Amino acid sequence: MTWETALAFNVTLLVAWIVPGPAALVAIRTTLAEGRGAGALTGAGLAVAASLWTAAALMGLEAVLAVAPWAGMALRVGGALYLVWIAWGTWRGARDPLPEGGVAGAGRRAFLRGALVNLGNPKSILFAAAVLVVIFPPGLSGAEKTLVVANHLALEAALYALLALVMGTAPVRRAYLGAKLWIDRGAAVVLGGLGLRLLVR
Repeated sequence: MTWETALAFNVTLLVAWIVPGPAALVAIRTTLAEGRGAGALTGAGLAVAASLWTAAALMGLEAVLAVAPWAGMALRVGGALYLVWIAWGTWRGARDPLPEGGVAGAGRRAFLRGALVNLGNPKSILFAAAVLVVIFPPGLSGAEKTLVVANHLALEAALYALLALVMGTAPVRRAYLGAKLWIDRGAAVVLGGLGLRLLVR
């Protein structure tokens, strides 16, 4: 593995992260509704799941999906149903005021929410299965594979932490509170639409 391949990986990862998808939407909505800490923890869950897909790809995920396409379908359907479930909960709670002082166990739930979204997120799976095998040469050592996975985890976690920092500022949060009903229902429609699209395609 050379520095050129490492640079290509990071640039490709950054571009893929910038393209909006369910992961970014869940991270933004969590930050607005529950604060920076919950947003960063959701991002950490997203990053952990994405890096696990990277690890799986480096160990032969593409070959497994080719032999057992039902596994990819099961992941897609599970992820789609989870997105629909989040959308339904967001729609139902759109009129509810935000809890004062936080909720017990909210941090664990935020992390788990992020992890589950990316475990069934086709964008993460396809990135891992298709892009990584093109960027990196075969025959990477165990240490090199570990470095790639750690790189992915660190970069995504840092990007989501930065997103939470920006979206959790007082002016942005005040604007969200002033339009919570419409923002939450808009997010619910988008998330539900993404989930239904995955189910029917």
